[in-house]
Amino acid sequence: MKHILLIIFVFCLSLSLEAQSDTVTFTRSSQQKEMIRDISNVNINIYPVPVRDNNFTIKSDKEISSIKITNIIGQDIFRVKYTSPQLLSKITLDNPGRGMYLVIILFSDDTRVVKKVMIEGLN
Repeated sequence: MKHILLIIFVFCLSLSLEAQSDTVTFTRSSQQKEMIRDISNVNINIYPVPVRDNNFTIKSDKEISSIKITNIIGQDIFRVKYTSPQLLSKITLDNPGRGMYLVIILFSDDTRVVKKVMIEGLN
């Protein structure tokens, strides 16, 4: 009798777990889809890579309104906001540690791109 109750309990438990789905569905508006397509067409060059001597250049064919650089755990190490949008920006960092950093580029049309960059530090 105990075995039958155990089998029924396990069966009911498996049904209830199957009914609880962790699936999340995201829907995007047509404007969001257009922005995603727009971002993929942006030509961004960051050089030199890897970064040496704590400075590098960002060149884009879209107007850049601000740039933020964070370390891999999200701490800001550099931030600049332009009053007039730029196509070319020269970045000089104040003694960053060696490692991987994220470059967040915000464009004048409020789209943004995140790029990774490796910094080797001073030679």
